[in-house]
Amino acid sequence: MAKLAPSVLIIEARFYDDIANELARGATEELRERGIGFERVAVSGALEIPLALSAAIAAKIVIPTGRHHGCVALGCVIRGETSHYDIVANESARALLDIGVRHATPIGNGILTVDNREQAWARASVDRKNKGAVAAAACADLMTLAAEFERKSVR
Repeated sequence: MAKLAPSVLIIEARFYDDIANELARGATEELRERGIGFERVAVSGALEIPLALSAAIAAKIVIPTGRHHGCVALGCVIRGETSHYDIVANESARALLDIGVRHATPIGNGILTVDNREQAWARASVDRKNKGAVAAAACADLMTLAAEFERKSVR
């Protein structure tokens, strides 16, 4: 059986389209530089990302037997006047961590949690902090580590 080339599923929260586009730009550039393929899918907001990833795992689109070996989660949560920010920021991060641990799935969490749009742009911009690339690199590094563990495992 032929070994599949490495690939990741990028799940983008499109609540802030401009910021999502910049995060995706950074992530896809990083993945291309590393020779990793990708597929992009969109969801409404950050809370929907873990649900979409769970569905992809259940459908065997993401490891262990799927065409993708990890996930890059991209989105932005900007603090508002209510506690909704805390719920979205905390619960999306917790759900992604839970999924990653439960399914041994490499996940790069690129969901920005910021106070305002200026902070979001500082983190999303490929010319500044480039957090989309950071999330893609984290996923790629975890995929490499998982492959190394697989090679060392006793069958």
